[in-house]
Amino acid sequence: MMFRLFFILTIIAYALGAPAVASFTGQGTFYEPGLGACGFTNSASDFVVAISHILYDSYQTASADPNKNPLCGVGITATYNGKSVGVTVVDRCVSCAEGDLDFSPTAFSQLASQDLGRISGVTWSL
Repeated sequence: MMFRLFFILTIIAYALGAPAVASFTGQGTFYEPGLGACGFTNSASDFVVAISHILYDSYQTASADPNKNPLCGVGITATYNGKSVGVTVVDRCVSCAEGDLDFSPTAFSQLASQDLGRISGVTWSL
């Protein structure tokens, strides 16, 4: 009986402490990755993304070191017109609005032709 009560209380505590999921809709673009704000060096063939500087900066920790941002290395799934791609946050995008994503060329190509350059209606969540 005591174990069962402990188990239930543990589940409740976890549920109350779990971070809220935030969903976004924005535009998608692509860029040539290199050394990003998270301190990772990536290439055009990697499935990576830069998120808006607004979001990136809002998650900054007490440290001024952008490499220690808790969003660095977070995996997200972005969807556009019924197509989805999994990407990892490795950079911050200074020209992006809050819900926008700047993809590596390979990741962008999973959603749309690079000939489009910019797509609207990309959905994703943290």
